[in-house]
Amino acid sequence: MGLRDDLERYREVGEQRRQDLAEFIQYGDLGQSRDDEVRIPIKIVDLPTFEYDQRDKGGVGQGEGAQPGDPVGQPQPQPGDGDEDGDPGEEGGDHEYYEMDPEEFAQELDEQLGLDLEPKGKKVIEEKEGDFTDMTRTGPSSTLDFERLFKKGLKRKLAMEFDEDYVREALKVEGWGPQSVFEWARENNIPVSKAWIEDAYGELSSDEKSRWDSIEEMETAVDQVTTAQRIRRDGVDEVPFRREDERYRYPEIVEEREKNVVVVNIRDVSGSMRQQKRELVERTFTPLDWYLQGKYDNAEFVYIAHDADAWEVDREEFFGIRSGGGTRISSAYELAAAVLEEEYPWSEWNRYVFAAGDSENSSNDTEEKVIPLMREIPANLHAYVETQPSGNAINATHAEEVERSFRDADNVAVAYVSSPEDVVDAIYEILSTEEDE
Repeated sequence: MGLRDDLERYREVGEQRRQDLAEFIQYGDLGQSRDDEVRIPIKIVDLPTFEYDQRDKGGVGQGEGAQPGDPVGQPQPQPGDGDEDGDPGEEGGDHEYYEMDPEEFAQELDEQLGLDLEPKGKKVIEEKEGDFTDMTRTGPSSTLDFERLFKKGLKRKLAMEFDEDYVREALKVEGWGPQSVFEWARENNIPVSKAWIEDAYGELSSDEKSRWDSIEEMETAVDQVTTAQRIRRDGVDEVPFRREDERYRYPEIVEEREKNVVVVNIRDVSGSMRQQKRELVERTFTPLDWYLQGKYDNAEFVYIAHDADAWEVDREEFFGIRSGGGTRISSAYELAAAVLEEEYPWSEWNRYVFAAGDSENSSNDTEEKVIPLMREIPANLHAYVETQPSGNAINATHAEEVERSFRDADNVAVAYVSSPEDVVDAIYEILSTEEDE
């Protein structure tokens, strides 16, 4: 094994030693990642390199322009040699990261949490012809379903054909005429017409009409050959096709739907939402954004901040902003409903509405306004994440009221996060609710 193989092996070991996904979500530096790239720190494995012995940097060598026998000068200081007179370094060393796109992140989170969310296609982006599974009575001759036509004709032949010789023998029973033979044929399910019997009877001579003393004698002496037996023996000369049996294959129209999703993230930015609470919101919402971005073809995000009023912000502001106002959560749902109705119709977009805060809300706002608004906004999933690091405050009842009102709903999840250790469980609670639905 050469040096190149050793280097590759060390790189593989390094990637395998990257921070565990759950550990990264709970404690990792999420800010190093971008919207389209998740960067997970690798536990560094130093790659082997050749180095000079620091105790003896002399020796004989021949550099550019040197002649054999020239004296060798003192080695020059190298960066990192620990020069005591040098200035302290100002640039940090490069960190190693394992980089994955949101799709890989979603796959790994599915495996780790035992999830398997199947995105739903909403917006029709293309209609194309699929398999020829539909049938129509008209069409070009090239699409005629001949196999079906042949089967129909063959089935009719089996239903209409009969052993003519056998029926002629019945006409030779003494004392029988066309009427008696017709009634006997009907009793024995022989599909012969009375006109055919009369024509066949007229072709018999007088002697032939008294060949058998009784029908029982004829049936004992003559074996009836079924149509199926005759076809197997002699083959088929003709099949009675009819125009009403014709069917033409028609391609099924397949609608290709794009898996679109819009994620509305709502956060309480009132004075009670201090830094630790904000960090728990970011640690919960960010992996959810990555996950859904990895699951859907096209993902868009709306960020709404609110205190007593609500307004749209960009992602950078969303996790850091803080106001000093009161709290009215319904203002955020009113804004979310307006944005979704105007820009993301339910017929074309999958919708996720995630809200987070410390469960403090103005009096009666949850029961009278928020819960009715949640019922009125169609969505794949509504979720509320309560962040209370120091335990529930006396008036922090919003999460409990939502949970109580939607106890039997299959598209509403409530999760409680009091520390980073709760984040992965909260994510599972939210996404497994969508999976069940």
